Amino acid sequence: MHLVYPAVLASLLFAVGLYGVLARRNAILVLMSVELMLNAVNLNLVAFDVWLRDALHAGQALTLFTIAIAAAEIGIGLAIVLMVYRNRGTSDVDRLRDTAEGHEPARTDDTTARPEVSA
Repeated sequence: MHLVYPAVLASLLFAVGLYGVLARRNAILVLMSVELMLNAVNLNLVAFDVWLRDALHAGQALTLFTIAIAAAEIGIGLAIVLMVYRNRGTSDVDRLRDTAEGHEPARTDDTTARPEVSA
C-alpha cells in the first residue's frame, strides 16, 4: 500500500477542519471541524500502522483512544453549546465574548442602583 494516498487525504481533511475552526462563527460548526481534524489524525495513525507493519498495532489502539476522547468531547461540547444557546439565544462565537471571566454584562434594571444611605 502506498502511504501517499491516505497521507494526502488526511492532510486535506485536516486543512478543511482547520479552515472550519478559523472561519466559522457557529459553535456547532466549529465542533464539527474539530471532529474532521481528529478524523484526519486517526487516518494517519492507521495508515502509518499498516505501513510500518507494527506487531503491536499501536496506531490502531491509539486510534480507538482518540475516538473515545472525540466522543466525550463532542458530548460535553454539545451540552455546553446548548446551554449557552438556551441562556443567550445564539450560538455565534463572536457574540459570546462577554461570557469571559471577569467581564460582567451591564445591567439596566434597579438591582445595580446604589441603595440610599439614611443619615
